Amino acid sequence: MIYIVTDSAADLPPEIIKEHNIHVVPLTVKIDGVEYREGIDLSPIEFQQKMLSSRQLPVTSQPSPYNFFNVFQELSEKGQVLCLTLSSKLSGTFQSACVAKNMLGEKVKVYDTLAGSLGQGIQVIKAAKWAAEGLSIDEIIKRLDAVRREMNILILLDTLENIVKGGRLSKFQGSLAKVLDIKVILHAVEGAVEVLEKVRGKKRFLMRAVEVISERGKDFSEKIFGITHLDNEEDVNFLKEVIEERFNPKEVIVGPMGSTMGTYAGKGGIIISFG
Repeated sequence: MIYIVTDSAADLPPEIIKEHNIHVVPLTVKIDGVEYREGIDLSPIEFQQKMLSSRQLPVTSQPSPYNFFNVFQELSEKGQVLCLTLSSKLSGTFQSACVAKNMLGEKVKVYDTLAGSLGQGIQVIKAAKWAAEGLSIDEIIKRLDAVRREMNILILLDTLENIVKGGRLSKFQGSLAKVLDIKVILHAVEGAVEVLEKVRGKKRFLMRAVEVISERGKDFSEKIFGITHLDNEEDVNFLKEVIEERFNPKEVIVGPMGSTMGTYAGKGGIIISFG
């Protein structure tokens, strides 16, 4: 039997984790001096409330190799283990999992999704389905390579407040963007995040995201879309409806963004993943 493990940055809804018997190792987040385990001590909704009321940017940390080792050891006694992690370009989580894997040998494989949020989560879901169908780890990894190559991730920043708090943008630049109603679309490039476009106005911002999706494919009927957000159900519901009507995908998964991704996306932030 193959057991699927991931980390909490995948932002998978609890019902999907339960349905596919996915084991999740939490990242941690520190807010106002208090450390929480993502998804265990702190739900996405609780994180949103605490982050929005704090003057300082939360600090996220990868799981330790020991955290992964405990999970790997228990599962490897019953079968093989495939762990899919947050992008190595965004976090040391992949490296921590590899250190733990090296303590246990060939029964454990670690896979770098080069993604986060549901871009990572979609790969985890597919791996779990293939494992249930009886595919070997090598066969699953071969299929994952194809999914990873085709994965698209768009990050829609409704506000630049967290980027200012994190020191990546000056307060003046952040204030100017707010006054001019400038929104930013980022995208994933080989596991890292880069600015794609800057757009003025909320409606143009959302519709431009839809246009970018249309530019990145023709047939979406077999694609799974994942949309996560931080306190922005209104825009997410709009995007979900447009995506379903315009692209007719296989499935659209919607959920709140956890603390790992939410710390960088900020209030109103949305991540759209499809692959």
